[in-house]
Amino acid sequence: MIRKVLIAEDHESANISVQKTLEELGLVDTEYVYYCDDALRNIQKAVAAHQSYDLLITDLSFEEDGRPQQITGGAALITAARQAQPDLKVLVFSASGDAATIEMLFNKLEVDGYVRKARNDAKELKLAIEHINNNQRYFPRHVMQLIKQKNAHDFTSFDIIIIHLLSQGFRQKDIPAHLQQNKIKPSGLSSVEKRLNYMREVFGFSNNEQLVAYCKDMGII
Repeated sequence: MIRKVLIAEDHESANISVQKTLEELGLVDTEYVYYCDDALRNIQKAVAAHQSYDLLITDLSFEEDGRPQQITGGAALITAARQAQPDLKVLVFSASGDAATIEMLFNKLEVDGYVRKARNDAKELKLAIEHINNNQRYFPRHVMQLIKQKNAHDFTSFDIIIIHLLSQGFRQKDIPAHLQQNKIKPSGLSSVEKRLNYMREVFGFSNNEQLVAYCKDMGII
């Protein structure tokens, strides 16, 4: 049962918004900090006092402001917090939409939930907390679909090269000449066209621009 919550968020407006959402859910035993070091210190003190937190809500990115910090990001905070309190529930509230990062949170750090800062994020926060309170993990369906799509195609080094060239403004018909100049094989236009056609079919895209945008969002290029 979630009763005591710690919020680690360096933007005051976002911090206040999370607190308001928690209040609407009837969670009033909340504390907030603006630095990861302070968050870990609070968790350690709470454990020592047998007054542990039930949930940590943290951002991933924290801006530097001149105050020296040993822990500078949310991922490192999650690792340290779990070492101090292994049973601590963790909800990530971040602007990041990168599928590789979200996949890492889900599989490696095993966080209990993820909500992206965007339109309707207060509603998503409530849903996430309700799921976590019921011992269920919460990742929005569209996020999991992105991860599944990312893993549905095993990008080869050749795929990444031609997509990267497209992202730099190369026209499809000009890519073979660049490949030949750099002794990259295969280098024929037919090979380039076949790989691009195949990838567009896998992801259901109608043009190369959609494929490039997708690969940028996924952190592939």
